[in-house]
Parts: sequence; C-alpha cells; structure tokens
Amino acid sequence: MYKALRARLRQGHQTIAFPKAPPQMPDRFRGRPLINESACPAECHDCMEACPTEAIVLREGKRAIDLGRCIFCEDCINTCPQQAIAPSQDYRLAASSREELVVENGAELKLARALDKECRRLFSRSLRLRQVSAGGCNACEADTNVLSTITYDLGRFGIQFVASPRHADGLLITGPVTQNMRLALEKTYAAVPAPKIVIAVGACAISGGLFAGHEEVNNGATDLLPVDLFIPGCPPHPITILDGLLRLLGRI
Repeated sequence: MYKALRARLRQGHQTIAFPKAPPQMPDRFRGRPLINESACPAECHDCMEACPTEAIVLREGKRAIDLGRCIFCEDCINTCPQQAIAPSQDYRLAASSREELVVENGAELKLARALDKECRRLFSRSLRLRQVSAGGCNACEADTNVLSTITYDLGRFGIQFVASPRHADGLLITGPVTQNMRLALEKTYAAVPAPKIVIAVGACAISGGLFAGHEEVNNGATDLLPVDLFIPGCPPHPITILDGLLRLLGRI
C-alpha cells in the first residue's frame, strides 16, 4: 500500500489542463491543411488529382478543402510541385454543419457553435453518449475511448459513455455506416429519448471517407440522421474531439 502511495505521489497530476490552457500537440501532429493560393498556378490540379477522397475542390476558381472528406494523408502536400500546401498545428476542426467544413483558402473555419439555451441547460453539466461503431476501422473508436483515461479525464466535464441508448442523451457515431449497420444505427437513435443530439466523428462518419460511393456503405450518418456536431479527422486527435464536445456544450 505504501509503495502504491509513493508511486502515486511521484507521478503527480497527469490530467492535461485543457481547456484552461492550450494543449501541447506533438510535433508530428497534422492539423488543418492550408493552401497558399498565390503560389498555385491556375492550370495546376496535381493536388486535386492526388487526393484519394476528392477533398480538394474548386469554388469560383479558388481551391477549397472539404475537411469532412479529408483523411489528412498528405498526398496533396507531397504531390504539389509548388509546395503550396502545408499542414498546420490547428486542432480545432469541429463544425456545426456539413457545409461549414468546406473551407476556401484564406477563409476562417467556422468553429462549432453551442447548442440552444434549453439543450445547454440539460446537457452542459451532464451529457451521456452512446457510441456506435457503424463499420469503423477502430481508429476513431480508439481515440474516442482514450478520452476516458486519466490524461483527458472526460468525466470531469460531466461527459460519459453509456451502454444503453435509453440511458443516453445522444449518439456519437464512427464509421461509414455500412449497410448491415444502418438498421442498428437507426434503431439505436430511435431508442434515445428526446431531446437528443448526434455527433459524427471522423471522415467516414461524415462523408464515407475512403469508402464513399461504395454500394455497401451509406457515406456516413449525414444523410440518415440530423447531425449536430461534425468532428473531422482520420482519426481526429482526442483533443480535437474534446474541443468539439466542449464547444457544443458552450464550455469553450
């Protein structure tokens, strides 16, 4: 017992200070990719052709990145002959609508907005989520589960994952929603008592990711359920997920 106490004292306080203090992201972290439009020749489309998910699109002659499709693979960065695309360290990626995830060069990403006043009153201090893996590869699921560890301590914000949708306030969905998971997802959503919220985590849950357009997937949850929060990534970093959840609850 004394050995355990001594070890605990040596370890000290391990929970990160976020959101009271900015998180320390690792050097290899790749956040929102940025395009230097002035360095891009109008006739060059190498980055668009290299993107495996067609996340780079043209809008009125300007390139835009669809963060809901982007898997942060850096193929566009490695392909660009002008080196006009670079990753940033910005972990804040969550948005309140699917359209706001398509960001033109130079434009600011509209970060997720808080729920309405009544929902904040109900959920801001106590939010129970049922996580549904709708055909995911387990990457987004792993980064979601790690939020319950001592490093992030999701419970200190009153947010917990529960086993039954009847005990939940909403769903957190990962995966592209395969055909054999569609009915299960819809039944799980129906079992959550109203009012309820839906959170799509990862490129697959938002747009289908690498599997978009395949006959065995439904291109994510966007067209099936009313999604309140979109958290891009492949997978999104735990801090990105936590930032989105806290913004949704009006805690940031």
